[in-house]
Amino acid sequence: MTVALVIALLAGLLVIGLPVALAMAISGSVGLYLFGGMAVLGGILKTAPLSTANSYEIITIPMFILMAEFVIISGVAQDLFRAATIWVGRLRGGLAMATAVAGAGFGAISGSSTAAAATLASTSIPAMIDEGYDPKLASGVVAISGTLAMLIPPSVALILYGIIADVSVGQLLVAGVIPGILVALTIMATVAVLVRIDPSVAPAGQPYSFRDKFASLSRVGPMLLLFLAVTGTIYSGIATPTEASGIGAFGAMLLALHERKLGFSQAWGCLRRAAQTTCMILFVILGAHIFGYFFTLTRVTNDLTQWIGGLGISPMGVMVVILIIYVFLGAFMDQIAILILTVPVLLPLVLSLGFDPIWFGVIVVVTAEVGMVTPPLGMNVFVVARYTRRPLGEIFRGTFPHVLAHLLVIALLTAFPALVLWLPSTMN
Repeated sequence: MTVALVIALLAGLLVIGLPVALAMAISGSVGLYLFGGMAVLGGILKTAPLSTANSYEIITIPMFILMAEFVIISGVAQDLFRAATIWVGRLRGGLAMATAVAGAGFGAISGSSTAAAATLASTSIPAMIDEGYDPKLASGVVAISGTLAMLIPPSVALILYGIIADVSVGQLLVAGVIPGILVALTIMATVAVLVRIDPSVAPAGQPYSFRDKFASLSRVGPMLLLFLAVTGTIYSGIATPTEASGIGAFGAMLLALHERKLGFSQAWGCLRRAAQTTCMILFVILGAHIFGYFFTLTRVTNDLTQWIGGLGISPMGVMVVILIIYVFLGAFMDQIAILILTVPVLLPLVLSLGFDPIWFGVIVVVTAEVGMVTPPLGMNVFVVARYTRRPLGEIFRGTFPHVLAHLLVIALLTAFPALVLWLPSTMN
């Protein structure tokens, strides 16, 4: 009865618009008080803040966020988009495909989905519309391409999952590489299918010489070095994820300085925004810890595991149900909040069914990408609409084919776990 009351309280607080961190902290505190009185509640409230922040790998969060801020002000997204356009621009729909390539590249040096969507919206959508692209196709491919930053390292979502699940953050980040490439190729393939079905949505491409193509790579070089400085050092074992995050933030700062975009006011703005975002994430983690203590003391996870085990459903059948739940939640809640709220409850069940926690983390993040572009609360769609002044309905319709293609990728990764687990298995 107490568990049902607390879950209903949490749902009610979320419905009325209370921030997720406060909703989890309040409902968890009420549950702890009902379970053990002020003695239990007071003891947890005294220790939870320190246990939340007292993790060495937490340092990766502000460092990667700061790295993303420096990358954004450096203006490298424009260079990525121009280089990608030169390489794939000869194809019909080439600018849209170039957006997917630029989204993957930007995600590899930022880790922020909304930042990637905002940057791509301001750079690639005007270029596509000027070339005669259908606005629905242009805005849809930008919204879905921004989600790649959630998956391709450095990914804040994967880092949070690693901290919550107590698994190797380094292996998680490396595990996101192949699925990230697969998703980017899927976006490009979806564009190719759409322009094949209706050639009027995109103009014919413009060919470029090999000289132009190789000349464009000179602008991509610094970004490739930054990617290698982060993911390359993690994969090779030269640096831990925490050390790599510091290297990445410093490298991004040098990149912004090299582009002459980093003055005192810009640097102060980057530091302030990184601090604000980090505090928000830590506050959400604190609320989740309080709520999680209640679930632990009331043995909700153990009871759920035993109940699922008694249903006689195959492990893969249970996984399909879990992924459907994540798709549904993604349409209504922020992805970080979903991870923090659900992983402590569902991961023990997933492990009891024999699934790998690294694989599950990547699958959850790929599934969460779908929620970023589905109504009613697709965050990336709102970001693109704000930057382009395009109608929300138009952008949601533009993302629909990509959502279907994403679901096929999720099915592929679920059926073939080696696509996720092979690369981290080769790490030093």
